[in-house]
Amino acid sequence: MTIRFYPPVRNRMFSMPRLCLALLFAALLNAQGTPARPKLTGLAHIALSAHDFAASRAYYRDFLGYEEFATLPKADGSVGTAFIKINDRQYIELSPENQPGTDRLKHIALETENAEAMRLYLKSKGVAVPDATPKGKSGNSNFMIKDPEGHQVEIVQYEPDGWSMRDKGKAMPATRISTHIRHMGLIVTKLEPMRKFYEEVLGFTETWRGSKDGKVLSWTNMKLPESDDYIEFMLYPAIPDLSAQGTAHHICLEVENVAAQTAILEARPARALYKRKLEPKTGVNGKNQVNIYDLDGTRAELMEPRTANGKPVPPSPAPPPGM
Repeated sequence: MTIRFYPPVRNRMFSMPRLCLALLFAALLNAQGTPARPKLTGLAHIALSAHDFAASRAYYRDFLGYEEFATLPKADGSVGTAFIKINDRQYIELSPENQPGTDRLKHIALETENAEAMRLYLKSKGVAVPDATPKGKSGNSNFMIKDPEGHQVEIVQYEPDGWSMRDKGKAMPATRISTHIRHMGLIVTKLEPMRKFYEEVLGFTETWRGSKDGKVLSWTNMKLPESDDYIEFMLYPAIPDLSAQGTAHHICLEVENVAAQTAILEARPARALYKRKLEPKTGVNGKNQVNIYDLDGTRAELMEPRTANGKPVPPSPAPPPGM
């Protein structure tokens, strides 16, 4: 047998193919090592604290027409948290204040199809997460993260044996002034870091920008990836005074007809205890709306889903505050 020896092939002949293969292999490893983002299927709840807890519970019950589907006790046996049901998947979490003169917003919550998968996904993106996904006292799987502005954001998965699914179809009387939280408002002082976090990490999409005066941007709407619910970034150059925070940190309760729902509120016996005027108007976004406030000044915005004239309002080209 004749053995032939071939001269070595110079590396430069295969340097480009080898580089391509290396890059492809690295990409495959990255794709396999980065968990996929689970679906974010809607706004779940907003957690608020109240100075006068009993009066605030009466406001949501008697004036807005909601029922509580669960409560959590404090150590002394009194109610520490009341869960006020908007629909089977949305509620307001109300608790007594820990300290007077503080922001009433405690956290917001986003519903996901898989909380543990979301924890692993967020960890892969460099977001600070707990070491495991626990079950809360309500029986649902949940954990907390912080966005770039420091807002607490709860990620929650409704478990079959959790309170939300356990009480499905209950505590939803016809007296409810609205049956859906369409958006929640958050104070934002630096738009770009917040936009990048909610868009690039959580998968949100910007849908609209609005301005009160046409000179400076006032709001940016960020829609959840698997829902029409959205978060409204309330833009400020700095954190506003406490007296204004309840207007900015708000919820939008969607209604088909603002005038009709306002008339219902005007006719309720609890209207005598509500000291503010109810003033329906057409907002900057072209939609009919009316603002109502709890005793601590936290705003609930009753708003119709469509513009009053049926035509979309173009987004504002104004720059964010501070630019």
